[in-house]
Amino acid sequence: MKLKSVDRTILVQSSNVDLGDVLPQYARTSILQVAGKYFGRLNTATVHFSREGLMYRCTVNMQMGALKMRSGEAQDKDCYTAFRTALEKVAKQLRRAKRALREDKAERVDKDIILREPVRLRRKAARKSPEIQAVVDLNDYRAPRGVERVRPNLVAAE
Repeated sequence: MKLKSVDRTILVQSSNVDLGDVLPQYARTSILQVAGKYFGRLNTATVHFSREGLMYRCTVNMQMGALKMRSGEAQDKDCYTAFRTALEKVAKQLRRAKRALREDKAERVDKDIILREPVRLRRKAARKSPEIQAVVDLNDYRAPRGVERVRPNLVAAE
């Protein structure tokens, strides 16, 4: 990735603040660091500064690869602090997106079977006889092992 081609995709602008030369360069290098850390393929990035009374408002928008646009906004008395806070918000969104896409999580195969097992036993018991259904209901799957649940109305009927 060439630095010049990437710099064209990073737009640093302001509506009523004089940015100077250092702030746009700082914003570009910080965005490139975040982009390289998480996905490495930056499509576009925009940084917009505005002044509201004594505070500076900074909005950072980044699009990485095929992901949707991520944006963060912060407000502070210092424009550098506002930019860093907004960039941290975008970085957190990118980190969460990367974690969700990562494929090293082990998938639990037995989870679905465990969740559906009691329902299947109850259906099977209901088809066979009501006596078996009462036994299945007494031994509820949520009860700790070795502890039988006794329903008072069933015990009184016996």
